Amino acid sequence: MTNITIKCHTLNITDDNFFQLCQDNRNLRFERNANGDLVIMSPSGGETGNRNAIIIQKLGIWTEKDGTGIFFDSSTGFKLPNGADRSPDASWLTLEKWNSLTEEQRQTFIPLSPDFVIELRSKTDSLDTLQKKMKEYLENGTQLGWLINRKDRQVEIYRRGKEVEVLDDPSTLSGENFLKDFVLDLDVVW
Repeated sequence: MTNITIKCHTLNITDDNFFQLCQDNRNLRFERNANGDLVIMSPSGGETGNRNAIIIQKLGIWTEKDGTGIFFDSSTGFKLPNGADRSPDASWLTLEKWNSLTEEQRQTFIPLSPDFVIELRSKTDSLDTLQKKMKEYLENGTQLGWLINRKDRQVEIYRRGKEVEVLDDPSTLSGENFLKDFVLDLDVVW
């Protein structure tokens, strides 16, 4: 199933209303684009869900050892500076940014872009849509992002201020200088 976009920018759905809509419909996955349109996403299948859980687990283990930030799963919403509400498959935020948030901001969609994001393409995901989403993250403050394309065994690496790098069938990914010593073994993802 593909995502469904409902044009509703003229309804002026407030952030609080959107948050409540998501809370009232936890069996559905919603995002909002910068125009205020509602995006309804289908749940992932078993294989993609399993691979995403592995990615989150690996990021979590590294985060706990590193101690400089916190990680989030795919159900965490981020309110980007451009007005879009997004939920990357996995994400990470520095402790400095997390600690700057109020308790109320931590309880709703986080009002900033994550520092690091991972999107895992499932068989039904549009590559073009995911690429646009990755660029949107960078334009809104994300420093590093990985678009893992299992279908084509490719990874697109998005870095702030640099051209997208495409890797064919890599065995690992490195967090580079940004996520020091974080290495994701892709054998468990492919």
